[in-house]
Amino acid sequence: MKWIFSKRGLAIGGVIVLLALFLIRPGANQLRNRIVLSISRGVGLPVEVSYVRIRVLPRPGFDLENFVVHDDPAFGAEPMLRASDVSASLRLRSLLRGRLEIARLSLTEPSLNLVRNSDGHWNLERLLERSAQIQVAPTSKSPSETRPGFPYVEASRGRINFKFGAEKKPYTLTDADFALWQDSENAWGVRLQAEPVRTDFNLTDTGRVRVNGLWQRAPSLRETPVQFTLVWDRAQLGQLSQLLGGNDKGWRGSLSLQATLSGTPADLSIRTDLAVGDFHRYDIVGNGSMRLAAQCTGQYSSRDKMLAEIMCNAPGSGEAITLEGTMGNPFALDDYDVTLTMQGMPVQRLVNFAHHATHALPYDLTTTGQVDAKLRLRRSAGEAKTADWSGGGEISDAHFASPQSEADFELHSVPFSFGSPATSRSKVGPLPRSSGHIFSAPAGPYVLIGPFRLGMGRPAPVLVSGWMAHSGYSFRLQGEGQVSRLLQAARTVGIPALSAKADGVAKIDLQFAGDWSGQNPVRATGEAQLRSIRAQLREWNEPLEIASADMDLLPDKTDVKNLAASVAGAAWHGSLSIPRPCGMTSVCAIHFDLHADEIALGRVNQLLNPAASKQPWYHFLSASDSTPPYLLIANASGKLSANRVTIHNLTATQFSAKVELESGHLRLSEMRAEVLGGRHTGEWQADFTSKPPKYSGNGSLERVSLRQLATAMHDGWVTGSANVSYRASASGLDAADLYSSAAGTLQVEAWEAALPHMTLSDGDSALQVRHLAAAMTMQDEKFAIRNGQLDSPDGTYQLSGTASFGRVLNLKLTREGMPGFAITGTLAEPHVSQVSSAETQAALKR
Repeated sequence: MKWIFSKRGLAIGGVIVLLALFLIRPGANQLRNRIVLSISRGVGLPVEVSYVRIRVLPRPGFDLENFVVHDDPAFGAEPMLRASDVSASLRLRSLLRGRLEIARLSLTEPSLNLVRNSDGHWNLERLLERSAQIQVAPTSKSPSETRPGFPYVEASRGRINFKFGAEKKPYTLTDADFALWQDSENAWGVRLQAEPVRTDFNLTDTGRVRVNGLWQRAPSLRETPVQFTLVWDRAQLGQLSQLLGGNDKGWRGSLSLQATLSGTPADLSIRTDLAVGDFHRYDIVGNGSMRLAAQCTGQYSSRDKMLAEIMCNAPGSGEAITLEGTMGNPFALDDYDVTLTMQGMPVQRLVNFAHHATHALPYDLTTTGQVDAKLRLRRSAGEAKTADWSGGGEISDAHFASPQSEADFELHSVPFSFGSPATSRSKVGPLPRSSGHIFSAPAGPYVLIGPFRLGMGRPAPVLVSGWMAHSGYSFRLQGEGQVSRLLQAARTVGIPALSAKADGVAKIDLQFAGDWSGQNPVRATGEAQLRSIRAQLREWNEPLEIASADMDLLPDKTDVKNLAASVAGAAWHGSLSIPRPCGMTSVCAIHFDLHADEIALGRVNQLLNPAASKQPWYHFLSASDSTPPYLLIANASGKLSANRVTIHNLTATQFSAKVELESGHLRLSEMRAEVLGGRHTGEWQADFTSKPPKYSGNGSLERVSLRQLATAMHDGWVTGSANVSYRASASGLDAADLYSSAAGTLQVEAWEAALPHMTLSDGDSALQVRHLAAAMTMQDEKFAIRNGQLDSPDGTYQLSGTASFGRVLNLKLTREGMPGFAITGTLAEPHVSQVSSAETQAALKR
């Protein structure tokens, strides 16, 4: 008998069994019922196998097809486990004893359903309890052990689904490799590696979950000693947020989670280490690497379904941040009572976090100071829909500095408190609301900040108060401050502000509101009164000085009223309306109503042109070679008026016009002015998008003084009155281009005029003109007169010829049957010569 169980005997016996199997080949399907019954008794659930095939090599066993383990009807009609291919390897020693004993059960691509019913129990609980009740030998039993051994169960490329009642959740573990075995007489082991995904999203970077665990035999599952470790690493934070919450929250980083569970389900000790490496928002790079980490411990009781003795802290920070309390049903987060404590936490840590969460703060912002706070969060299951927040804290001795925004200010004390709809508003006071109801008071828990004082360079500080919540934030600023300090503070905390250098005083009552998404800019509403402002704008060569102005910041526009300012040597009054939000000048339709005491285009040129001393007054209207001017991108309309407008030596008074400027096209309509003692009306257009720019216009001058025209030309060559109507066009960037391209027509009517430099005969007085009517064309830098008629005391003459822009004359005066005159020379020194009657007749015929 001893020989049979020796090594040689066992080898010979094995050969005999193999030969027998080859020769006899018992029907596998005859064994199917026996195999199904054996497995069903082991798991305590109905088992179904459609086909069994005997396998001899490389190791005796069976191949099972369509292997199904049905679930308890209390957990649903869907099977607990399904596998199309299962390989069962037999223990050779059991064959020698005349029984079938499975040593290894290998499942290929199985599908396992984990179901939680309405009572909070899982379908695996019964299976685990049953395994503890069956008296079997360990998987690696000794050769002398006669009891059947627990098989080594393994699966590859599996899928684990989760169901809550009849609802199958989209959460799934795929590419799962797991194993189950009996480690010792009273202990079982499990190992799992899988990738968590969602069936309703295409997720590819959720990391890998690894679980290793042991549990021991006990009368009930609640008393079962367990020792489990869970590791979840290489999970990308954006994909993780989509996995758990259904959408990508925009955060990036690599998650590493390690959890250890030891004890019994009735008294389970839990320890977790959580870390996120390279934390940042998706659109923020280059602010250095940031690591977030926390360590937590707690005790869970399945009897009370409560996680108690919670204690969390951030490693490396001493006891600066701690979280302690209790929590019922950690997966639902609907019943908890925890307290968050901060003691001496540096403000710089909050700034570092903000640098990785928003673009708003200057990259070089540094701070000192500390935060001390205590926050209690409570919620009872089935009662409050939102958490009850209470507690408060203080930011003390904070100093903010940023060379980029030129900010340097201190906050000695910033108190804050926590509240929620469940908190009595009488305790925390009324919440500040944004003007125009851009952002109403929060519906959920919030942090009430302030009021606190902010020194802004004036005797009385600015008072600040506000709130922050999950939905967003809102702050109110009231008081008076230096504009430069206010702008610096705004840029420091991420509020869009004018980048120009400015100084002066502003009395403000403003509200700032926004959300945490980062996609929408901070919105400001309220009122501001500006006084003694001096601002240097980037596009201007002179500062803008605002004596006073009232600003209303509305949700859709900014209204500037009662403006009193000076720039380009002129005093300006009026109002502006600027749409908001507006990130592009080309789409911001600014409306204005402005009046100036005097507009000198030469000074305007100096304002807008860096090289104004070398360029003519009109050059500011055209594009430069390097940077497009404001006129090419601006969009504005409104009314412009001035007491005086000077263009070189020409002065117009009582000027007014409707102005439309859109993407390089300027139109002046209903243009009226007092010019040369008369009245001008007209309309002009300019196209600055063409190269070179094009100008065109038409209009009329009524009862202008020719004497004033001569004075403007610095030559008293004419007196009298005149009416002129014109239509003209030109193009170019300089005077030569404008003169050479100028073209148009003029209709001139003059009366009671005199030409002091011109006499028709020696000894005569200056030529007197009772009436003059002439049609002129303008081209090639000269005026051409045809069919002109001049009435003088000596008679009526026909006037023709040319006069150049350079004041060179080539004119003829002719009349029927009488000698005529040829006028040459210049306007200042004309030369008059008599022509024969024959030449006169020839001229008349032409």
